[in-house]
Amino acid sequence: DKDLPRNEEKRALYEAGKKDLEDLGYFEIGMDHFALPGDALYEAMINKSLHRNFMGYTPGYTKLMIGLGVSSISDSWDLFMQNNKVFEDYVAQIETGRLPILKGHFLTEEEKIIRKHILNIMCHFETDWSQPETRFESFDQGLYRLHELENDGLVEVVGSGLQVTEPGRPFVRNICMAIDPYLWEKQPGMRLFSETV
Repeated sequence: DKDLPRNEEKRALYEAGKKDLEDLGYFEIGMDHFALPGDALYEAMINKSLHRNFMGYTPGYTKLMIGLGVSSISDSWDLFMQNNKVFEDYVAQIETGRLPILKGHFLTEEEKIIRKHILNIMCHFETDWSQPETRFESFDQGLYRLHELENDGLVEVVGSGLQVTEPGRPFVRNICMAIDPYLWEKQPGMRLFSETV
């Protein structure tokens, strides 16, 4: 473990790889993805139809993703489900005609709104909460946590909208962490900057 790169080294390696890709004509798409002009991901970024799911970025938006195989995750927008993690149990459930589901979670309306804000930030580097139903107390607490990132010039919060700045793009995960109330509920003493950079 001591030989693995740490935060600053990881960032430097990423920036070196990014420069090499950009020199070859690639553009950064969202977080950690690159595409050439004309590629479906690049076009989706330009026309703001880019979507992100458990597998990464995709130009095709769907509210239904079915995970096949051991431990895979399905998403119906209202519900997350994970298949059994143990191969033998997974096969046994299928052989008895049952779906091999280990656990699931129905999303509340608030969770769906937070998810939408996070997807907007991850895919388009912006989000908007001008509609009354897109704001609630735990989201406002997240906006308060964004002050630190705003002071550092990583985001701009103007009126009822947020824009990730160019220097803020490498910190998109941290920005999303700030507005995720369920993350803070589980880890109230968590720092916004850790090994996510």
